[in-house]
Amino acid sequence: MVSPVRIWLNRTYAENVFFIDQLRDNPEQRPVAIHATHGDPDSPVLAAADTAAPEPEGLSPAGYVEFALDQCARRAVDVFVPVLHQAAIAAHRAEFAALGTTLIAPPAEAAALFQDKATAYETVAAAGIPVPPWWRVRTEDELLAAVEAIEADGGKACFKPAAGAGGVGFRIVTRAPFSLLHLGGFPSPYVPLDLIVEALRRSDRSVDWLVMPRLDEPEVSVDCLTGPDGVVRMAVGRTKNGRRRGFTLRPSWIEPAQLIAHTFGLHWLTNIQFRVYDGRPVLMDVNTRPAGGLHQLSQCGLNAPWAAVSLALGNDPGDLTPAFLGEDYSVIAGPRALRPVVLPVQRSEEPGIGLPAAGEVPATL
Repeated sequence: MVSPVRIWLNRTYAENVFFIDQLRDNPEQRPVAIHATHGDPDSPVLAAADTAAPEPEGLSPAGYVEFALDQCARRAVDVFVPVLHQAAIAAHRAEFAALGTTLIAPPAEAAALFQDKATAYETVAAAGIPVPPWWRVRTEDELLAAVEAIEADGGKACFKPAAGAGGVGFRIVTRAPFSLLHLGGFPSPYVPLDLIVEALRRSDRSVDWLVMPRLDEPEVSVDCLTGPDGVVRMAVGRTKNGRRRGFTLRPSWIEPAQLIAHTFGLHWLTNIQFRVYDGRPVLMDVNTRPAGGLHQLSQCGLNAPWAAVSLALGNDPGDLTPAFLGEDYSVIAGPRALRPVVLPVQRSEEPGIGLPAAGEVPATL
């Protein structure tokens, strides 16, 4: 009997329930045992996994690394896909390897570089990859100067945190005064400039924003799988233009993504996002983790999560250029189960076999 591949996903996005689905539905029909941890007890990722446990709260990055090493040792984890504290964990790759655990995460230096968007833009631009105009803003005066420069060039200013993910904190600057129009319909990302300035003046907290022109569609997210040897096995663009989604292999999107992945050592599963400025693709963001929409590549015949796990197990999947790109599509939400509330179960004598340990519940009960 083939032993299951033991895979751990730490605190991650809810959409990665589909990541788990694809691991189970792998083309090799290899059994898997999925463990998930999260700070939110209602994350559907916990219910999708075979076993689940709460994330410890209040740990420093170094403390979390110790927790992760202990988890991998006790559970005999074969493959660990970290999102939380990714850079700190990757800095201890050799220690995880000594336990028999392969990290699906880029080198610590690459993960740290792309945590700061301003530093990333500087570095990527120096490598010859187009980026949009941008200003790093920490004060009211810097904000006003950046907005005026963008508007003078005919653009509309927007901003987001210099460090962040998932579009959190993204806002579009408008000169329109606050009115009932802002209170109708769904909440809008548009914020009047005078309210932003007033908030800055009243706050005793500093900000660290990246201000840039609002970029044009389409938005193209290129999902990459790069081996630890630096060879890009997969680079497929997912296009987004309003509600319409699709796929692309156009070199204008794919080649800069491959160059970024190769140049900066973005090993394993990463997501590199582009939009359009002045009629050409420019870099928008680099995510050193699997994208929440990675499962959409199944529409063109790719199981990227399993390809990454297979590579981590020493089986090179080779070139993963899809044979077809499929039809355009849209994305809709659907219900997913939550982990039920049950009494704690006793610690297994062999926790690495996939049975729950103290303080956990089996996710399928």
